[in-house]
Amino acid sequence: MEKTPDNETEDGKEAIARFFHVFKKIGANAVLEDITLDIMRNQFVFVSGPSGAGKTTLLSLLYLKDKATQGNIIVDGQNLSRIRRKQIPAFRRKLGIIFQDYKLIPTKTAFENVSLVLEAAGAKKKLIQKKANAILRSVGMEEKGQAYPLSLSGGEQQRIAFARAVVGDPEIIIADEPFGSLDEESAASILKLLNGYHSRGATIILATHDKELIKKRGGAVISLSHGRIQQRGNYTRGHREGSL
Repeated sequence: MEKTPDNETEDGKEAIARFFHVFKKIGANAVLEDITLDIMRNQFVFVSGPSGAGKTTLLSLLYLKDKATQGNIIVDGQNLSRIRRKQIPAFRRKLGIIFQDYKLIPTKTAFENVSLVLEAAGAKKKLIQKKANAILRSVGMEEKGQAYPLSLSGGEQQRIAFARAVVGDPEIIIADEPFGSLDEESAASILKLLNGYHSRGATIILATHDKELIKKRGGAVISLSHGRIQQRGNYTRGHREGSL
């Protein structure tokens, strides 16, 4: 897979994801326009904005559900415009993706949904058993391992989706409105788990329209409106500080 050594920004920091004048059109509609930004390694980044701002589209470009119409995206040194289709599965193993609508396979149990990630990576059966059970335990879902997704509540399904996203120890965790259907307790639990992975070195990129969550947790913020970056900043202890 083609790589570029240029992960370093102008100020000498290491970026894990870089967007250079990225545009995305769907038909005649411009969904993203001239997006240029850097996401640093081990940064906790919120992608903020109202519904229709382009948050989900921006995330989808990072995990190659879609490709940019124009511009370049570099993730961990790899130019996404140059990745061949057969190389995409290997690239995605670096990522953990939490979808707003879970995207669990309904005909497989919670344990099997989580295990699929490890099976795809070629892990041995004993390791799969150990890691899948451990991650289910960490999200409080070990007792639901043999349950099917449709028998679980929304909060329980999101916990399984989180477990699936992180079981492969990804470098980057991408979360698209992960708290939208959760009660306050479940949302707090998932956020705590995300913070744990962030503290262990993962980069977190989380799309949300919840400004109170951003103020409460703090982190870098990229604010989108009508497909354009409107504002960049950082929240620390409820206060916005400077620009990114």
